Amino acid sequence: MAGTADRFDPTDLVALGVGLDAVELEMQQRARDFVEAHVLDELATWYADEMLPRELARALGAAGLLGLDVPGYGPEVGPVAVGLVMLELEAADSGVRSLASVHSSLAMHAVSRFASEEEQARWLPGMSSGDVLGCFALTEPDAGSDPRSMRTRARRSGSDWVLDGEKRWVTNGGIADVAVVWAVADEQIRGFLVPLDARGAEVRPINGRLSLRASVSSELALDGCRIPAGHALPGAVGLRAALTCLDEARYGIAWGAMGAARTCFAAALDHALARRQFGKQLAAFQLTQAKLATMAVELEKGLLLAHHLGLSKRAGRLRPEQVSVGKVGNVRAALEIARIARTVLGAEGITLGRAVMRHMTNLEAVLTYEGTEEVHLLAIGRALTGLDAFA
Repeated sequence: MAGTADRFDPTDLVALGVGLDAVELEMQQRARDFVEAHVLDELATWYADEMLPRELARALGAAGLLGLDVPGYGPEVGPVAVGLVMLELEAADSGVRSLASVHSSLAMHAVSRFASEEEQARWLPGMSSGDVLGCFALTEPDAGSDPRSMRTRARRSGSDWVLDGEKRWVTNGGIADVAVVWAVADEQIRGFLVPLDARGAEVRPINGRLSLRASVSSELALDGCRIPAGHALPGAVGLRAALTCLDEARYGIAWGAMGAARTCFAAALDHALARRQFGKQLAAFQLTQAKLATMAVELEKGLLLAHHLGLSKRAGRLRPEQVSVGKVGNVRAALEIARIARTVLGAEGITLGRAVMRHMTNLEAVLTYEGTEEVHLLAIGRALTGLDAFA
């Protein structure tokens, strides 16, 4: 975003940047500088090798980009600044944003909101610095959009808890130190902190992914995994607790998707201006300009929506269905921008160096994780009609 009224930025067509305050602009620039220094040169290798280095979390912590909205353990810069950081991280790659988002918005948020003061003091300082990396284990092989059907169980054994079950699609799992695990205990869904070096906890990689390759996705098998009683999250009782965490991350996705879209649009614009066909710049053709204008309009609409949600969140008025509007609407828009951008680049659009196809495949996964498109549409439909269509 431009941040000044007198300098035109084609990726900020309606000059949203002029409405940002100094802290928000500083945090956005900090994230942009981080990506430039720590991510861009290595990203193609990470994507090709289907990995993300553990050291990236410590670098994020050292840059002050973790736990941004965790009281007492982050800078508490406000939701718009948090969103701008997510935008810049996903402008590089959805996997990079996912690492930070899952760690901060899911794991740190769960510990901050639901853990005892003793457990908060134990985990949050290291999580804030990135020395301790968290993950979030809710989804199971047979329980994705229907978490109430989860089979993972927790039972009391003396003063401890014992967990049995299997979780899947655990982002950060293979490089994390602690997992926020959701299990059925005493006929209720509850949250637990499970150190991943605990006996009975086994993390296995999920390889062969065609999306989110610059990321670590894992299975977590729990077989008689014993944890101390204090590792149960006393405030995390009921599915609503887990969904509260997910709403934090989904808010970040509404911003992050626009980062991916911005990169795709910028790549298409640069290519159209540089490429010559039939004796003139590709950008001089009417159909190409129509594509560029369509992408720009959709990008600005998404940025304005994300910014509005941030203002609502700052005022304490953001509702779950509004988060769903941001998540499903902006990911849809970002996918369309990526697809149009690919057509502008032609064959160059499918190469790894151009980033567009990488973002496109990433966004296909973003569309369905942390709530599928269908789940978010039903959440919006319930708000509109007062009728629950989930059952």
